[in-house]
Amino acid sequence: MKIDVLTLFPKMFENFLQESMVKKAIDVKAIDVKITNIRDFAKDKHHTTDDYPYGGGAGMVMKPEPIYDAIQAVQKNENVPIIYFTPQGKLLKQKTVNRYSQIDRIIILCGHYKEIDQRIRDLVITAEYSIGDYVLSGGEIPAMVMIDALARLQDGVLGNITSALDDSHQNGLLGCPHYTRPPEFMGLKVPDILLSGNHRKIEEWREEKSLEITEKNRPDLLKEIS
Repeated sequence: MKIDVLTLFPKMFENFLQESMVKKAIDVKAIDVKITNIRDFAKDKHHTTDDYPYGGGAGMVMKPEPIYDAIQAVQKNENVPIIYFTPQGKLLKQKTVNRYSQIDRIIILCGHYKEIDQRIRDLVITAEYSIGDYVLSGGEIPAMVMIDALARLQDGVLGNITSALDDSHQNGLLGCPHYTRPPEFMGLKVPDILLSGNHRKIEEWREEKSLEITEKNRPDLLKEIS
């Protein structure tokens, strides 16, 4: 899978791409991530990429020309989904990540400052997502979230793909509790059922706990799957 990222701050991705599962995904050629600096497409001598908003108000707006030219250079007339992360977007969910993981290529545009010029959204953006009901300085961290979520679903990245399929949100519910050795820690014991070897009972316990945790922490998810 090829992932193109357009950003004003390419150095933010350097360490991210060299660690953990993302690095493994790159090493085994499951994903190919290319970072493009939008500032390289600014035409003036100062490489200006932002300007004051029409109508007044606080903050700066990313200019349309450098973004558009960067997208055109990367897209190369291919029909590629262009994703933009914004607080105004739909909440990014696991089922959406699953869908994108099945295609060959995506482009992610990282906004910054107050917003990007609306005309870019009207002309070229194919999907807008948010990673939560809060505001960040830019789209770089959401882009990393998307890359990480996609990387771990690619063949050859996780030691056991079943691990990803058992994660929270894959079936619409939050995940169950997990335990490892030692069997007792600080007076707290691993539930007996997990030591029983009865796989059917263990699966029932996990489903029950998953439902309990979802009902407690994210009851809204239960409404979505009911």
